[in-house]
Amino acid sequence: MRINEIGPTRYPMAGTGTSNTQKNTEKESFAKALNNAAAVNQKEYIVYMPTEDMLYSGGNGTGLSYYIQYAQNSTEEDPTVIAKGVDENGQEFEQTIHLNRINPHCATIVEMHALEAHLGVDKNGGLTSLPPETGNMGLHDTADFMEMFQKQIQDMKLLKQSSLAAYYQYSMRMFEAFWDREK
Repeated sequence: MRINEIGPTRYPMAGTGTSNTQKNTEKESFAKALNNAAAVNQKEYIVYMPTEDMLYSGGNGTGLSYYIQYAQNSTEEDPTVIAKGVDENGQEFEQTIHLNRINPHCATIVEMHALEAHLGVDKNGGLTSLPPETGNMGLHDTADFMEMFQKQIQDMKLLKQSSLAAYYQYSMRMFEAFWDREK
């Protein structure tokens, strides 16, 4: 982000008691400070374009960006995926995820996206079936996604958004059915 000048430069403000030279110096200092702050806070985001062999490609607002594909040794009994990308700090990562071991009551965002893609959960025309608050999760952050779904459903009911409440209920049930499959 670059800011060249702010405000008028040729017209002095009446009654300020400061000279034009002082005003220009203050204005230049302010513009430099803004430019420096913008340069420090710039974050590079990497986007992985989906290919035919990817189950998922995406990320969130933290800078976490990754793609997921089935591992070569994946089987029906032990579906396994590889997640590759960059974390919220710009560090590259690679994870092997055994889908049958994912617990939706204590999972990472990457694990849940892997499970979402594997199960074919309908995204209702959006980017994900997961609750919006997952957009702030980092690579290693874990959460109780079932609790997050419950909260989202309650919020949608409170806002009288019955179709969204039903959609999150459907999504939650898909993950619950997966978790309860062997119990």
